[in-house]
Amino acid sequence: MQQDLTVEYGFRRVIVTITAVCCALLEIVDTTIINVALNEMRGSMGATLSEIGWVITAYAIGNVIVVPLTSFLSQQFGRSNYFAASIVLFTICSFLCGNATTMWELVLFRFLQGVGGGALLVTSQTIITEAYPVEKRGMAQAIYGLGVIVGPTLGPPLGGYIVEHYSWPYIFYINLPIGVIATMLTLTYIKSPKYGEKQAASQIDWWGIVFLAGAVGSLQFVLERGQEEDWFSSGMILGFAILCGICAYLFIWRELTYKNPIVELRVLKNSNLRVGTILSFILGFGLYGSTFIIPLYTQNSLGWTAYQAGLLMVPSSLVTAFMMPIIGQAIQRGVRQKYLAASGMFLFFIFCMWGYHILTPDTGDDAFFWMLMLRGLAMSMLFIPVTTLSLSTLRGKQIGQGAAFTGMMRQLGGSFGIALITTFMTRRNALHRNDLIGHINPENEVFQQSYQGMVANFMQHGMPANEARAAALHALDGSVMSQAAVLSYMDVFLYIGIMFLICVPFILMLKNNMSTDKIDVSAAH
Repeated sequence: MQQDLTVEYGFRRVIVTITAVCCALLEIVDTTIINVALNEMRGSMGATLSEIGWVITAYAIGNVIVVPLTSFLSQQFGRSNYFAASIVLFTICSFLCGNATTMWELVLFRFLQGVGGGALLVTSQTIITEAYPVEKRGMAQAIYGLGVIVGPTLGPPLGGYIVEHYSWPYIFYINLPIGVIATMLTLTYIKSPKYGEKQAASQIDWWGIVFLAGAVGSLQFVLERGQEEDWFSSGMILGFAILCGICAYLFIWRELTYKNPIVELRVLKNSNLRVGTILSFILGFGLYGSTFIIPLYTQNSLGWTAYQAGLLMVPSSLVTAFMMPIIGQAIQRGVRQKYLAASGMFLFFIFCMWGYHILTPDTGDDAFFWMLMLRGLAMSMLFIPVTTLSLSTLRGKQIGQGAAFTGMMRQLGGSFGIALITTFMTRRNALHRNDLIGHINPENEVFQQSYQGMVANFMQHGMPANEARAAALHALDGSVMSQAAVLSYMDVFLYIGIMFLICVPFILMLKNNMSTDKIDVSAAH
């Protein structure tokens, strides 16, 4: 088989694995490390809250546009050349981001950094998959999964530490030495398998590239900016949504009719990959959604610093890192992916229910420990089975195409998750606040006792009666807002948990119908 030409052994496999994992980790950490530095950036750049949001949006758009193109670009330019060029672009743009002097310089360089970063994630997965023999591919995905699962949770504490002890440009500068080393290792050790001749410029599906960029770029923009612009009441968001729909339709038509499509959609005829892309979307929703909501709750409701909120997630990541090789070994020994993935979904449901029950306006930090341990275990049981299942029956250049689909869907799942959570929380917060305010009336004895007690307390500290009454009402309004926010966080945990629970029977049913051909680690079903 063609991909056997890329299998590495001994020291070379170790170097290839380390290089690929470092590059994947580099890209994923960069998607979350910047979140804790936005306030410092906004202050030094003199930017508005809306403008600074483009720093995240630009990176995400560049990232999601290039992910589906990675298989084609690797074939055109050679994998090692394309991978090295992507690392160089990512590294140079990291330096330029740290040296940006205006807001829109930073946005431009973040977009280009995202273009370079998108290739790192998917190509790393392909390199690791092909560097290991077929029977050890489950372990290969376990190693790759360390970067994908651990990366999002390492970003916030690392970013918080850098911001507290240095300044925000160093968030970008830490990429420089890793990028230089990874480039040299790539050019020395990464192979470029030949899967047919590269296309001449006249044969390249330029319209496919245009339609793809228009579709996924517009979708990412809508997801990133929708809540802030009040969704479809904004002409700009509505326009981009329509553009996304038109480009998506034209892209699918073009790829199914053109002789040399830029993205081979026919690879989705593979039932393993088809189900795997759906599960990758759900995995991204849960991974990025939970990584987003927990630090948000601890900082906004409990008053933690970004560094403290980020550190809370580290033990969960360590559990994932510890369990990944064990899950990989289990798959190699014949444990079916359907049981592991279904168990992971169910454990993630329990994690969500646990979170639903412990959230209060003053939950202690010790209450999160075992809950997050369970999250780490669930993630380890989800990522490897989903990934090995997706790529298990693909061969040759189809592996890169399949990795691009799963990578894009995982990223889009995260974007959908964060966008939906943000919108959902805003609306639930207003709903809960109205419900709670309904209990603030003179006939409510509990309210009257709290109110009169606060007024008396303020007056004892020297406030005039009218100021004491105003201060009491203000304090009660703050308490209502706090309670409404916590109820909204609880709702998020509840509905994400229900979504994962609903997936369990579907995973079991869908996988039972898959091919039973012998594959890398177990039967495809």
